[in-house]
Amino acid sequence: MAEQPFELPEFYVPWPARISPHLPGAREHSKAWAIEMAMVDPASGSDVFAWDEATYDSADYPLLCAYTHPDAAAEELDLVTDWYVWVFYFDDHFLEHYKRTGDLAGAREYLTGLAAFMPTESGAGPPPPATNPVEWGLVDLWARTSSIMSAHWLVRFAESTRQLLEDCVWELTNITADRVPNPIDYVEMRRRVGGAPWSAGLVELAARAEIPPGVSRTRPIRVLTDAFADGVHLRNDLFSYQRETQEEGELNNGVLVAETFFGCGPQEAAERVNDLLTSRLEQFEHTAITEVPALCAEHHLDPAEWAAVLTYVKGLQDWQSGGHEWHLRSSRYMNDGAVRDSPLPAAMLSGPTGLGTSAARGFGSRLRPGLRHRARQHSHTPYAPVGPLELPELSMPYRVRLNPGLDDAREYAVGWARAMGMFDSVPGVAVGAVWDERRFRGLDLPHCAAMIHADASAAGLELSSDWLAWGTYGDDFFPLAFGATRNLTAAKACNDRLSAFMPLDDEPVPAPTNAVERGLADLWRRTAGPMRRPARTQFRRAVEDMTASWLWELANQAEHRIPDPIDYIEMRRQTFGSDMTMSLSRLTQLDDLPVEVHEARVVREMENSAQDYACFTNDLFSYQKEVEFEGELHNIVVVVQHFLSVDRHTARDVVADLMAARMRQFQQSVTEEIPQLCAELKLDEAAAGALTRHAEGLQDWMSGILEWHRRCVRYTDAELRRLYAPTGRPTPPGAVPGPALAPVRQRLSGPTGLGTSAARLASMAAHRLPSA
Repeated sequence: MAEQPFELPEFYVPWPARISPHLPGAREHSKAWAIEMAMVDPASGSDVFAWDEATYDSADYPLLCAYTHPDAAAEELDLVTDWYVWVFYFDDHFLEHYKRTGDLAGAREYLTGLAAFMPTESGAGPPPPATNPVEWGLVDLWARTSSIMSAHWLVRFAESTRQLLEDCVWELTNITADRVPNPIDYVEMRRRVGGAPWSAGLVELAARAEIPPGVSRTRPIRVLTDAFADGVHLRNDLFSYQRETQEEGELNNGVLVAETFFGCGPQEAAERVNDLLTSRLEQFEHTAITEVPALCAEHHLDPAEWAAVLTYVKGLQDWQSGGHEWHLRSSRYMNDGAVRDSPLPAAMLSGPTGLGTSAARGFGSRLRPGLRHRARQHSHTPYAPVGPLELPELSMPYRVRLNPGLDDAREYAVGWARAMGMFDSVPGVAVGAVWDERRFRGLDLPHCAAMIHADASAAGLELSSDWLAWGTYGDDFFPLAFGATRNLTAAKACNDRLSAFMPLDDEPVPAPTNAVERGLADLWRRTAGPMRRPARTQFRRAVEDMTASWLWELANQAEHRIPDPIDYIEMRRQTFGSDMTMSLSRLTQLDDLPVEVHEARVVREMENSAQDYACFTNDLFSYQKEVEFEGELHNIVVVVQHFLSVDRHTARDVVADLMAARMRQFQQSVTEEIPQLCAELKLDEAAAGALTRHAEGLQDWMSGILEWHRRCVRYTDAELRRLYAPTGRPTPPGAVPGPALAPVRQRLSGPTGLGTSAARLASMAAHRLPSA
C-alpha cells in the first residue's frame, strides 16, 4: 500500500478499553461458522465470492467483538461475533458484485429481497430459499437471535438491519454519479448504511439488557444512539480513508466529504473530522449525564429497567473504546505507527469504568482533544456588539407566489392574536407583555403564510397565519417566562400541559391559563377536526417536537453551552417548527400516499434539505438580533464560529455554502429521485400527483420564507435598537430610543456544569406556572 495520505490525529478516547476472556473460543467458533456459511473458502476454488483464510484471519473480527463487548457471556459473544462476520462479509460481497460493477438495478432487487429473511410477525411463513452466503448466514443468525430476544427488539433490529442493507443503494448511487455527498446528508445517511445503530442493537443482545419499549424512541435514547453511531463511523472513516479512496474508489467517506466541501487537503480534512468525532463523543457524555437519569425518572422505570438503560449506556462506551483499539490493530485499516500511542496491552487494561471515572485515569493524550473542545463549547460571549451581518447572495431558484387574500388575513391576524391574549401582560415578565400590536404588525406573519400557502382558501390562510403566530409567540414566551430565572422545572410543567390541548379522540381539554394554551386550544379545534386519526397523530407529534425543543434551548442557555453541530442542525428543524408548518399542507395529502412513500429515504432527504435551507436562512438574518440583543447561542453562525474557531464572516460563508449544497440536494431529489421513486413503487396517478404537489409546496415554503426574511422589519438594525435599547446595559452607539422592552433572553448567571444542578432545585421548585 502507498504511503499514508495523512497522519492520524490525536483521538479523544475518554473510556478505557477492555477485552473479553472468551476471545479464544469466539475465534474458533466464528471461523468454523464462516467456513460453514461459505464466507471463507480455504480451497479458493468456488465461484461464489469468499475470503481466503489469510484475509479472514488478519481482519480478526472476533478481536473486534471481544473489545467491544468485554462483559458478554461466551454464548452471546459467539452470536454477536457471527453477526459481525456476516455484516463485514456482506459489505465486501456487495462491493464485489454491485459497487464495482455499478449494477444499481440489481442491487435494489437483491437488497429488497433480504428483508424476507428477517420475519418479525408471529405466524409469518418460512423465508424463501437462501442461495448465497449472505442469505445463508442471515437465516441462521435470525433463527438464533429471535429465540432469545423480545418481539419489540426484533422489530427495531430488523428495521436497522434493513436500513443498513437497503440504503447501500445511496452509496452506490453516489459512486455511479461520481458525486461526493454534502456534510449534512453524509452524516445522516452514514448512520443508516454504516451500521452503528445496528451495532447498538447488538449491545443490547450481548448484555441481554433491552431498552424498555416506552423509552426506546425518546430523544435521550435517540441522541445516545446517534452520537454513538457518528463516533463509530467518523473514526472508521479516518482509519479506512486510504483503503476506500485508493483501492475501492469509494466516495462516501467523511474525510473526503470534508476535503470536497471545505476545499482543503486530506490532513486538514482529517483534523476537522476528528473534531466532529470529539464533539459527538462529548454529546454522548452530556446526554448520558444530564438527560438519561431524568428520562428514567419521568417514565417511572423500575430498578430492572433503570439497570437495562445504564447497561446500554455502558455498553456503548465499551464499544467506542474497544472499536478504537481494534482499528489500531486490524490489517483492514490505515494504522501504521498508531499502536505506539495505544495504552497498555489489552489484557492489562482494567480499572474503574462508567460515567464520571475518566478524570481518575489522568489527563493523558486521549483526553486532551475533549478538554480543548469543551473549552470552546463554553467560550461564547453573550451580548457582543456584533452589528448587522452583511449577507451573501443566497441561491433561490424558485419564484415567490402570493396568496391574493393577504390584506384580509393581516387584519384578521391582529384580532386573533389580541383575542388569544398575546398582547396581554405576563406575570413575572419584567416588560409586561411578550408582544404589543406594533411589534406584531411588524412581524407580518400573514405575509409569510401567504407565500408558503399561496393557493390556500381564505380560511386556510387565516389558519396558517395563526399557526405561525402561535409558534413564534411560544418561542418568545418561553425564554421570557422561564429563561432569565432558569426555571426549567416550571418550563417543563408548562410544556407538559400543552399535549392536553391536542386531544386525539375528542377528550375534554383543561381551561387555558395563558396565551400559549389558549391559542393552541383554538388552533387544534380548527385544524385537527377534519383530519383522520393518523394525520392528527402525526401533526400532534410535530407540534410536541417543536415545543419540547424550546426546553432543549433553555437547558443549553442555563449551561451556557454552544450545541454540538449535528445536534444543533437536527434540533433546529424542530425549534424552527419546520415539521409543523410543512405539515399544514403535507397532511392533506396523507390519504393519497402509501406509508412507504412517507418513510422513503428520498422523501425524507428532500424534506430535510428544505428544512435546513429555511432554518439557516433564519439564522443568517437573525444573527445580530440573537447574538447582540438576546444573548443567544442557538444560531448556526455561532455554532460554526466556535466549532471551526473562525470569525463570524468565515462562519457566515460556510453556512451559505451549506445552504447552496442543501438546495442542490433538494433539486436533485425533485428532478431525479422522486420520479424514480414513483416508478419503483409503481405509484398510481393520484399518489404520484400528491407527491409532486408536496415537492412544489416545499418550493413555495423555501422561497416564501426567504422573501419574508428579506421584507420583515423584525431583523433590521433600526427595529432592533427601537425594541432593545433600554436594557439596563450600556446603550450601543447610535441606538434609536424606543419603548422599554428587555431582551427576550437575558444573560444567565450563577454556577453551571456538573454538580451544580442540585443547588438550583430549591429555587426551581419555588416558581409557579405563569398565567395570563
